[in-house]
Amino acid sequence: MPIDTLRFATAGSVDDGKSTLVGRLLHDSKSVLADQLEAVEHVSRSRGQDAPDLALLTDGLRAEREQGITIDVAYRYFATPRRRFVLADTPGHVQYTRNMVTGASTAELTIILLDARNGVVEQTRRHAAIAALLRVPHVVLAVNKMDLVDFSEPVFGALAKEFAAYAGKLGIQEVTSIPVSALAGDNVVEPSRNMDWYDGPTVLEHLETVRVGGRPDDGPARIPVQYVIRPRIAEHRDYRGYAGQITSGIVRVGDPVTVLPTGLTSTLEAIDLLGEAVDTAWAPQSVTVRLRDDLDISRGDLITPSGAAPAVTRKVSAVVCHVADRPLTVGQRVLLKHTTRTVKAAVEAIPSRLTLDDLSQHPDPGRLTANDIGRVLLRTAEPLALDLYAESRRTGSFLLIDPTDGATLTACMADGIG
Repeated sequence: MPIDTLRFATAGSVDDGKSTLVGRLLHDSKSVLADQLEAVEHVSRSRGQDAPDLALLTDGLRAEREQGITIDVAYRYFATPRRRFVLADTPGHVQYTRNMVTGASTAELTIILLDARNGVVEQTRRHAAIAALLRVPHVVLAVNKMDLVDFSEPVFGALAKEFAAYAGKLGIQEVTSIPVSALAGDNVVEPSRNMDWYDGPTVLEHLETVRVGGRPDDGPARIPVQYVIRPRIAEHRDYRGYAGQITSGIVRVGDPVTVLPTGLTSTLEAIDLLGEAVDTAWAPQSVTVRLRDDLDISRGDLITPSGAAPAVTRKVSAVVCHVADRPLTVGQRVLLKHTTRTVKAAVEAIPSRLTLDDLSQHPDPGRLTANDIGRVLLRTAEPLALDLYAESRRTGSFLLIDPTDGATLTACMADGIG
């Protein structure tokens, strides 16, 4: 039976030991190559350290090693006999919070780390808020440095309770709390002998057993058209296919479909998958579909079931995280990139900015600066077919882009249409 893949992200405040936790996870799960470990041991010895500094396994940039912080998102790939993993190690410093959005945007699980001595701090709350906004299905609270609080069960219990209460206000339904000592390896891969009062899973055990992925028929089918295939050769003179990745749902030959934003309708006549004709395909397969009718379809159009098509609108509201150094302001002209479609848009209003300390809303801030979380109202120059983010993470999300230089400005999650 083939093993599945879990995409997960890590986040934590500066010096909470996140890179050490990731390094320990890779080392103790036998996912580190011999030459990598040898290089880490060499650098550690040159610094006068007796044991290898496992944080160096993930802090790859020179600036990261010199400053002892994580700056960029680092992706690591490893596997155990039970599951494959894609790990996005995201920065903890406040000025790099926007990088967490990148790392967690496709994650099915987020590990939020905190120092048992410091408890829940602003960055902990910020990372929890981002996980909630991105609707990451599973959240793990790793209470690190338990060795520095004498492996105290009451300390762990109080922190787990405080975080769970805050997460509940954000709408996070489920939090798995695990007490760990990344430096010594307690409860990372192997159970801790120092915390016999804890009977839950280790970090790796939870990663290996948590339910990932949804059923193929979760949600209606969506196929953003990436490319129109017209070979125009004798063998395929009349071939007209629409290639793209199925972002959700199942498609079947014979299904009635609607093409948005035009609203044209037809019937799914054929599905080509890896060069072979198939009767059925599902997310996240990449396919070429052919329709019974010759319609005017191009890149950026969306093929959907006729009975479950999303709304088409020129007005959308979204919860956003601003990621650029330059601010986002009311009246600003932007490009809006949604799946394979890019349209011109304008920022009509910025109704609020989120204050993370008490989850209150600061009304009408007028602008959003780097790392701000808020709400934005947009008007597009062309019709846009999209779902609410609560219904689909793929077709409910989009980016705002600076039309002058193509820089990404804001990551957006649609929460209102029309």
